[in-house]
Amino acid sequence: MLTNVRELGAALQRRRVELDLSQAQLCKRAGVARSWLSRLEAGKHPGAEVQKVLDVAAALGMSFALVPAPSAPPSHDFDDDPFDDLFEGRP
Repeated sequence: MLTNVRELGAALQRRRVELDLSQAQLCKRAGVARSWLSRLEAGKHPGAEVQKVLDVAAALGMSFALVPAPSAPPSHDFDDDPFDDLFEGRP
């Protein structure tokens, strides 16, 4: 499971190397600048646009799945809604 930008960049770089692609080749496939990809792979692009990250992943034959983290806190108990008193008496 990836937990930060550095891990994401490293995973994308590993896949690129597995596919024997240069950064330039991947950039052409994904439609991103080489400097952008270089920063992403190095984990130095915390504000990377999600769509560009998805484009790079797709160009590498990868996809993302959002799943609950193993240590995710329990879901919110809606019986303890802090705003409940604001809507008392409303249908």
